[in-house]
Amino acid sequence: MPVKFAIIKERKSPPDKRVVFSPEKCQEVMQSFPEAELVAESSDIRIFKNQAYAEAGVAVQEDVTAADVMLGVKEVPVEALIPNKKYFFFSHTIKKQPYNRKLLRAILDKKIELYDHETIVKASGARLIGFGRYAGLVGAYNGFRLLGIRDGLFELPKVENLADLKEVKAELDKISLPNIRIILSGTGKVAKGAKEILDHLQIREVTDADYLSKSYDEPVYCMIDVTEYNKRTDGAPMDKYAFYADPTGYESDLMKYAKVSDMFITGHFYGDGAPFLFTREDARHPDFNINLVSDVSCDIDGPIASTIRPSTIADPFYGYDPQTESEVDFKAPGAIAVMAVDNLPCELPKDASEGFGDMFMEHVIPAFFNGDKDGVLERARMTTQEGILTERFAYLQDYVDGKE
Repeated sequence: MPVKFAIIKERKSPPDKRVVFSPEKCQEVMQSFPEAELVAESSDIRIFKNQAYAEAGVAVQEDVTAADVMLGVKEVPVEALIPNKKYFFFSHTIKKQPYNRKLLRAILDKKIELYDHETIVKASGARLIGFGRYAGLVGAYNGFRLLGIRDGLFELPKVENLADLKEVKAELDKISLPNIRIILSGTGKVAKGAKEILDHLQIREVTDADYLSKSYDEPVYCMIDVTEYNKRTDGAPMDKYAFYADPTGYESDLMKYAKVSDMFITGHFYGDGAPFLFTREDARHPDFNINLVSDVSCDIDGPIASTIRPSTIADPFYGYDPQTESEVDFKAPGAIAVMAVDNLPCELPKDASEGFGDMFMEHVIPAFFNGDKDGVLERARMTTQEGILTERFAYLQDYVDGKE
């Protein structure tokens, strides 16, 4: 059965240049799946121009209401939602975010089938697609850019002023680092993206035991997972999967790293109820040595005490004074310099879009033509065309009703 997909215009402010599919990927989808048709809503925002889509054989239209499936990146404004369609975008509703309650209500009222990109998962619950790698890449780069500016060591250009990842890495080739010690939290796509930057800089990766016990005359980093930066309060051995199932009875063990680290790049996923990695009290401790945090994860007023607000691509850095628990200039004496941009992949829209499109084509598009044999669409579907939440997302009903 033919399916018509539309690459919709991004309407959220500030503008987002990313797309689900590049013109080349659209071409590949239509060649691989003859029953798939793709159109692009006319846009002067996206990284790929209208002409590029037209040259790839994708019709560029002002009106895409004839399409069956709408493919976007950021939230679609309520007034732009087309009733009775299937939509894919990051809705930012699955954690009951108050600012998007009206959006989810409108989706239900308009009898739209919503598939949030975050809900596209394996049967195990592991995410299949996302921009995580690019958040890690840009976040780590921005951390070194902050280091260079704060300490007067070097000047790196903003990522948004560079064409692609190749240019990003070429800029990094021009700098020299002091003998700093860096911790990188996490082991997923975000952390691996950050690791790619650290490895490109030829910073030596050392083991947990060596990092905590040895001195170095060169820059080094240590990648730490939940079992390294948490511990059981009763002193028993840490079990990762038990922690994921129930994080009560655990506390942070990050201080042993904070005592010997200069820079912290966060690539972890923070689950509800888990211990904060470092608190405001921790940051005031005389032994707390971290003075720069590139918070890629960017959970506000949460597990990273210095992240008191998100920063922006236009103004990415600020300082946190542990003594007053307030924002200061990032060059202020005693301040922790913070990078906490919450939309990092937007700075690398071409590469991010191409990487995202590869994953979307591999994991999502086939499901439309193979009867969803792996259950990808069924697991991801949040709402139905009857205007109700699916069973998997029924927990959002109180949120929709305004009771939470």
